[in-house]
Parts: sequence; structure tokens; C-alpha cells
Amino acid sequence: MRNLLFPVFSLILLVSCSEKKSDKNFVLSGNIKGLKNGTLYIQRIKDTVLVPIDTITIDGDSHFTSAFNLDSPEMLYLFLDRGVTNSLDNNISFFAEKGNMNIETSLDYFTADAKITGSKNQALYEEYRKVISRYTDQNLSLVEKKFKAYKEGKLDAVAKMEKEQEGITLRRYLYTTNFAVNNGKYEVAPYVALAEIYDINLKYLDTIQKAMSPKVAQSLYGKKLNEFITQRQKAEK
Repeated sequence: MRNLLFPVFSLILLVSCSEKKSDKNFVLSGNIKGLKNGTLYIQRIKDTVLVPIDTITIDGDSHFTSAFNLDSPEMLYLFLDRGVTNSLDNNISFFAEKGNMNIETSLDYFTADAKITGSKNQALYEEYRKVISRYTDQNLSLVEKKFKAYKEGKLDAVAKMEKEQEGITLRRYLYTTNFAVNNGKYEVAPYVALAEIYDINLKYLDTIQKAMSPKVAQSLYGKKLNEFITQRQKAEK
């Protein structure tokens, strides 16, 4: 009888352990090629300040795993404390959502080499950033040309380039609005509205608000966008 009870007890214990491992709704795994020692911090923005959610010590093995509960899809940050250097290449932003996500990168090019998978919001955000980077590059090019023209006293050229910059800003704002409206079923929509075009005309924010699905409207960023629009409406009356 005891021989029969032992495997049954072992099975119950195994199931119990499995349940404990799966009680978190978000799991982040990854690998930082070349990292032997260091500390990783998973952080979120709270009251405009980055605060840690989890701390991971790397000691010999460059692979890492973190699991915790995520109430709503949210932009989080993977910060690498290199310990001995002051490199600026130490923070990876990623749009976390419930389920399993993976970040593969390298120590030498921590941010640039980052390959992030497992999140539809992250994939959409990466598509968005590719387009926005073109507007950013165009603007930086004009800034350089404008500075040179100003030094040479070519004020007419400076005024013309300022008009071009205004056009770039307008196109960037319109693209962001269209992106948010077209992706109203995903939490990335209210996020880019708040992060990129918070100062746009209220009618555009109102259009984005109406395009959000009920689920997104109740998400972290959906609620923040609704609150923000309400505050602006009161301030502009």
C-alpha cells in the first residue's frame, strides 16, 4: 500500500509545483551574448520615474528569465548595469503583454542588436518607429543645413527650412494619428497618442479615442488617454 501511495503523492507534488510555476501571467526570457557578469533591472515608469519590477543577477550564464503579473499591456524597460562602464547603450524598451516574450541581444550593442518577440503590440510599435525615424532623420538633416545657412547669413534659406520642418512635424503627427486609429484594437494606439502627439488638436485625439476597442479603452494607456482628453477639454474651455 505504501508503495502505491508514494508515486501518487509524487504525482500530486509534481502537479502542485507546476501550478506554482505558472501562476504568473507574464514571462520574459532572453540572452545577452557576451555578458558574463552584471545586473539586469526590469523597470516601469511610475509618476515619471523609472522604478524596478524585478532584479536579475548575471553570473556566468548570459541567459535570463523573469516572471511576474502584468495587469495590462505596458511599455517596460530592460536596464543593464554594466558595473564598470558608463555606456549609454544600456536600456531596451519593450511593449510587454501577457504571455511569453523573448529578448535576444549582445553586450557590445545592447540596444541596437535587440530582437524582441512574443508581443503584437511590440511588433506594431517597431513598425511605427521605422516610419517615425524617417521623419526624425529628415528633421535632423534640416537642422544641420539651417545652422550652416544661419552662420552664413542666409536668412531667407533659414526661413524656408523652418517651413519645411513644420511640414515634417505635420506629416509625423498625421501619420501617428492614422496609425493609432488603424490599430485601435491594440494598446499601442493610446500609447503613441500620449507619448508622441499629446499636444495635437483635440479633434484628432478624440478620433483616436473613438477608434479604441472597449478592451483597449479599459487598458492602462486607454484609461490614461481618456483622462488626458478630459483634462485638456476642461483646460481649453
